[in-house]
Amino acid sequence: MSFARPAVPAPKPRALGWSMLFLAAFVFAIVVVGGITRLTESGLSITEWKPIHGIIPPLTQADWQAEFEGYKRIPQYAAFNTGMTLEGFKSIYFWEYLHRLLARTIGTVLLVILAVAWWKRAIPAGYGRRMVVIFLLGGLQGVIGWWMVYSGLSVRTEVSHIRLAIHLLAALLIFSALIWTALDLFALARTGADVRSRLRWPAGLAIAALAIQILFGAFTAGLRAGYAFASWPRMGDEWFPQGGWQAALGVVGNVVDNPIVVQFVHRWWAWVTLAALLLLARKAKDVGATAEVIAIAGVAIIQILLGIATLLLGVPIVIAVAHQAVAALLLAAAIAAAHRIGRV
Repeated sequence: MSFARPAVPAPKPRALGWSMLFLAAFVFAIVVVGGITRLTESGLSITEWKPIHGIIPPLTQADWQAEFEGYKRIPQYAAFNTGMTLEGFKSIYFWEYLHRLLARTIGTVLLVILAVAWWKRAIPAGYGRRMVVIFLLGGLQGVIGWWMVYSGLSVRTEVSHIRLAIHLLAALLIFSALIWTALDLFALARTGADVRSRLRWPAGLAIAALAIQILFGAFTAGLRAGYAFASWPRMGDEWFPQGGWQAALGVVGNVVDNPIVVQFVHRWWAWVTLAALLLLARKAKDVGATAEVIAIAGVAIIQILLGIATLLLGVPIVIAVAHQAVAALLLAAAIAAAHRIGRV
């Protein structure tokens, strides 16, 4: 294998496309692990941000004890975990450590791909900047992650649900950008023509509706709003429980901070999102995107059933995590359909 830099550009769009999908799979994994981290209350187990040194986990008993003592100093420990053993701490530390390790891995792998592709002159014209932007978004996501964790290290016993939602949406923005870039690269490899897809209005509408639903899903998780009412379609005996609206909070305060209202919005905005996705599927069908249509319809049905099951069963971790994972898959299906529409 030669490591000499080619004298002329040698674009490899197909190989780069597969690299982007490989990274998208890693982002999907980190979204799943992030869901587990939130539901197991593991996110505050690491109380320092060490982007480089943090790669190495505690190796000795003294290291573990030092990490544990740091956790004991935050409000969450005093409120919920007084008396936790070191072994119990290790179990929650694992998920947060894995979450951070995956984030570092994604950034490192993307940097290596960029460096090698640049050296081999394998990046097609116009794609270098986009890939650099995705890398920078990954760095920003790391900062957002620490900003989120920091919100739970004093006063609060959990991270801010608003920052949690921003963290999740930022991850899914990177996920979407990787998939869209991969599809552009595959189209370039297949046709030889650099005609990049554009986000058309029906696709943009559907993706925006889905983003709002995911936002309220993050609010629901962050506020533990899923535990408010374990019934469906009504909330208890009513469509909206009496006294659920708190006038003192105002409209914005209720929609953002009131767990009952947040759960209500998340329940019913799902149907608005479904209608928007079906419109997207209809447009995709018109351009012959059969696989994308089947993916949207099938994954949307699974997602709705998982959402209902999450409520009725009292938010079991496995089903709740599956609900978040399938939301990411539904977004991927919508991105693929939007890309097909945008090529026409």
